[in-house]
Amino acid sequence: QVDVTAMARLFGYVDVTDSGFIAAVLSIAFNPFFWNVVARWEHKTRALSRVFGSPYTACYCLGAVILMLNCVRSHCFTEAMKSQPKLEGLDCHWAYYSGLAILAVGTLFVISSFLALGFTGTFLGDYFGILMEAKVTSFPFNVLDNPMYWGSTAVYLGWSLM
Repeated sequence: QVDVTAMARLFGYVDVTDSGFIAAVLSIAFNPFFWNVVARWEHKTRALSRVFGSPYTACYCLGAVILMLNCVRSHCFTEAMKSQPKLEGLDCHWAYYSGLAILAVGTLFVISSFLALGFTGTFLGDYFGILMEAKVTSFPFNVLDNPMYWGSTAVYLGWSLM
């Protein structure tokens, strides 16, 4: 038998019927689905590389689309956070500054990952046949296996706490 009182209490703080919440969940789920489907399709067919005349141009265009989708996701997330009920215990300075610190660490991992991988390394260049000369083992990859994902998660967690 499972005690669901903690889960029921948690759902008291989340309005799952809010349109902003639904938009945020859909955009969070859609983004990786979209870029993985497109990247795998490109890898199998090379269609985008042919349309754009170059794998680099195609990769840069897909990267631009991913960045725009990420802006939409961040906007939806922010709007959902504004419309959701707030935990009274998190309405204090320590929660704000803890969130700010987590956000800063997450941003450090995201930016340093991007700088280590470059644009095509970050935005699925390997699916376009654009390979790096060697595996990246410098910071932040010497600290975490997936620093871009962990960093993004930390950014959204920090943002939520703030």
